[in-house]
Amino acid sequence: MLAGTPLGEIGDASTRLVEALGSADVIAAEDTRRARALAAALGVTMAGRIVSFYDAVEASRAPGLVDAIRDGQTVLLITDAGMPSVSDPGYRLVVACVEAELPITCLPGPSAVTTALALSGLPCDRFCFEGFAPRKSGERRKWLANLTDEPRTAVFFEAPHRIDDLLADAVDVLGGERRAAVCRELTKSYEEVKRGTLAELAAWAREGVRGEITVVLAGAEPRTLDLDTLVGRVRALAAEGTRLKDAAAEVSAATGVSKKALYDAAVSRA
Repeated sequence: MLAGTPLGEIGDASTRLVEALGSADVIAAEDTRRARALAAALGVTMAGRIVSFYDAVEASRAPGLVDAIRDGQTVLLITDAGMPSVSDPGYRLVVACVEAELPITCLPGPSAVTTALALSGLPCDRFCFEGFAPRKSGERRKWLANLTDEPRTAVFFEAPHRIDDLLADAVDVLGGERRAAVCRELTKSYEEVKRGTLAELAAWAREGVRGEITVVLAGAEPRTLDLDTLVGRVRALAAEGTRLKDAAAEVSAATGVSKKALYDAAVSRA
């Protein structure tokens, strides 16, 4: 079973997590020391075998855990904070269990993604999760460019020593007026949610930011693109060797404008 663990506030631990820590035959933990500290804080004695299960060993440890489950043992997977598999170890074990047709369940619990989203003050009805932002500026700028026309609110993680660089790149790529929220140390004593435009947040981050960080980025405002501009894109793709119908379909998929309207307009202006 997977179980969400507190982000910082120990009182967020669920009753089911407490019970599972005390009864599981095997506890697979991202950091065994933190798992023991969590159990101690909750007043739980972990009677089961404790094994480490972090990124570097996830692939090699998964088969042994699958065998344990197949033998009828209860395996509990926890990470340092939040929900396993969400930018944390767990995905490979879930896939291995699915392939082996073994039962899996999840004990709901804290998640930095939904906590930050709820606190951001940005639309929550539709959102996407983008994991960790790329470390290198060039890759990060390309990654940000993919969010230029993303209509959904985007949530992602960033390290404190890179947040100022990320926000500076975001201003350049997405524009300074796009709204966002930087959430740090969620549920902890120094919890802070800074809301504003990307330009405002970039200026704030230059002073240095500490702690675990989750960024929430507002979705892009719909852009009105005139037909002449879109037909120009179609014809440019056709000039590069793409069939006209395929070019119209590609531009249609990216903009939502009728493929037939684009094709007919491109043909009439040939």
